[in-house]
Amino acid sequence: MSAVTTSAPSPRDRPRHGVVDGPIIADISNNGCDDRGMSTLFTHIPHPHIEERRTQTPVKVADQLRTTGPAAKANAWLAMKITNGVGTMWCAYAFAILALISLPDAIKLGRPAIISWIAQTFLQLVLLSIIIVGQNIQSTASDKRAEATYNDADAVLHEALQIQQHLEAQDKAIENILDRISPPSSPGIASA
Repeated sequence: MSAVTTSAPSPRDRPRHGVVDGPIIADISNNGCDDRGMSTLFTHIPHPHIEERRTQTPVKVADQLRTTGPAAKANAWLAMKITNGVGTMWCAYAFAILALISLPDAIKLGRPAIISWIAQTFLQLVLLSIIIVGQNIQSTASDKRAEATYNDADAVLHEALQIQQHLEAQDKAIENILDRISPPSSPGIASA
């Protein structure tokens, strides 16, 4: 009686489960390995957004102004000049002084006039400038956060590309080691 002995299948001889067929998967003949067992499943394809974002900067509040056409440009310029002028604490102080000038007349007319003066004169004049100052501070902070997030994303992208290069270098080093320790062999040959 003769018996034929074969070695147990190695992990690289077994089919890989969960391999998704798509644009990032290379030719997976030989169970996704070359003749030395090196994986050939993955081919790096950079995302198209990576090249596009190299030409862009983070979006800022000032970038949102409509500047298509001469009328839109003039309106945007005037709106920014008025907003920058009214949106200062100095303007808030000036409006408070202006509102206080009419306070004695409101006091002479009694409670309804005082309430009307507070609601229609003081609050509207003074709070308008203070609210604009606050919004300017918030938009500046928002721009700084957007820039920081953009820089963080850029750093993460750079690190991911470095990892990709590192893995490619490791693959080459492993292939060199495999070439030195064993010549390429034909997979699936059983020993008798």
